[in-house]
Amino acid sequence: MTFEHPILEKSLAKTLGVPLFREQLMQVAVDAAGFSGGEADELRRAMGSKRSPERMARMKARFFAGLAETSGIVGDIATSLWNKIIAFAAYGFPESHSQSFASLVFFSAWFKLHYPAEFCVGLLRAQPMGFYSPQSLLADARRHGVKILPISINDSEVEASIETTADGASAIRLGLDLINGISCCEEIVQHAPYSDIADIVRKVGVNVAQLEALARAGALECLGVDRRQALWQAGIAVTERVDMLPGLSVVHAPTLPGMNAFELLIQDLAATGVSHDKQPMTFVRETLTQQGVIPAAQLLSVADGTRIHVAGVVTHRQRPQTAGKVTFLGMEDETGLINVVVSRGLWERQKKVACTATVLKVRGIVHNENGVASITADQLTELSIGKLLKLRSRDFH
Repeated sequence: MTFEHPILEKSLAKTLGVPLFREQLMQVAVDAAGFSGGEADELRRAMGSKRSPERMARMKARFFAGLAETSGIVGDIATSLWNKIIAFAAYGFPESHSQSFASLVFFSAWFKLHYPAEFCVGLLRAQPMGFYSPQSLLADARRHGVKILPISINDSEVEASIETTADGASAIRLGLDLINGISCCEEIVQHAPYSDIADIVRKVGVNVAQLEALARAGALECLGVDRRQALWQAGIAVTERVDMLPGLSVVHAPTLPGMNAFELLIQDLAATGVSHDKQPMTFVRETLTQQGVIPAAQLLSVADGTRIHVAGVVTHRQRPQTAGKVTFLGMEDETGLINVVVSRGLWERQKKVACTATVLKVRGIVHNENGVASITADQLTELSIGKLLKLRSRDFH
C-alpha cells in the first residue's frame, strides 16, 4: 500500500490508498491542505453536480496554497491530488450510505438464495418499485426453481402469497390485485371459497365487468369452467341475488374451442400483465435456434468479440446523462437477461424500432471476458410476436 504523500495515510489507509467515501475527500483537504471543517464541506458542495467555474477556481487556488503551506506538496503531486478529488466528487457518496447499501445487498442475496419464493413475494408486494417488472421478477423466480401458481378466486389472497406444495416446497400464488379492472379484491378474499360463479355474485355483488375480468384472468377455472365458458356465463350470473333460490341463473355454455398455450399466455398478459408458467420467447425458440439466435444463458460460452444474434422481450430502455447519449436496452428471454448497448448513431438510424418494439432481435458484438455479457448492437429487428403481447417496458426512468 502506497501513498502519494505520507500525510494521506490517515485519511486513505482503511481503503488501501483508494478514496471511496465523501468523508475521505474532506479529510484529505483538512490534513493535506489545512482546510477547516467548514472549508472542507464547502469544497464538497462546490464539486456537486451543478459546479460553478468561478467557485471551483477559488477552491482550487485555496487548495494548492494550502498544500504548499501545510504539507509542502507542490507540482505534479498537487495537481494529481486535485484531479483525483475532482474525479471522485462526481460519484462519491458517504461511508454510511455505502455500508447501508452493502448490508442491503448481502441480506437480499441471502434471502434470495435460501428463501427464493418468499423473497420474490416480498418484491411483488412492494410494487411499484425497483428496476424490474412483476413479469421479470416471476420469470427470474421460475429460473431459480420456484413454482408459480395461477390466480384462483378460491386460493389467492389480495396480494401474492406463499403456498406449500405437496413436496413441501414453497410456491408463489399470484394475487387478485394483478387483475385489471378489479377493485373488490378484499371482499372476494373475505367471502371465499365459492361453489360456482353465481355464488360469487350472491356473496360479493360483483358486476358484469368485474366478473368478466376474473374470467379473462383465469381466476374462475378452479370452479370447473374454462375462461370462455366463464365469460359465457357471466352475463346471466350477475342477475343472482341473495334472496333468490340457488341455481336459477345457471346456464350451460355450448361446447367452445379451447385455448392453446400461446393464446392463454396472451390472455394472461392482457388481463394481469404477467404469465405464471411461460415466458413469451419460449414459443419462438425453435425458430430462433434455426436462425442461429443465442439464448441469454449461453452468452458467456461464446468467444469474446464474436458477432452474434440475440432476441428477447424489451424490459427497459435507459440513457444515463453520463453515457454520452448511448442507450442501454434490457432484454429478457426464457433463459435470462440480456444487456444491449445501442450507440447514438444506431439509435438515430433505427429510432422507430428502437423506441417502440416490444420484442427485438439484435445483431451485435458480444463482450464477456470479465464474466458479464453485454452486446454492442449494430442492427435491430422487430419480431412480430411482440405485436401480440400486451407488455410495457420501463423506459427512461
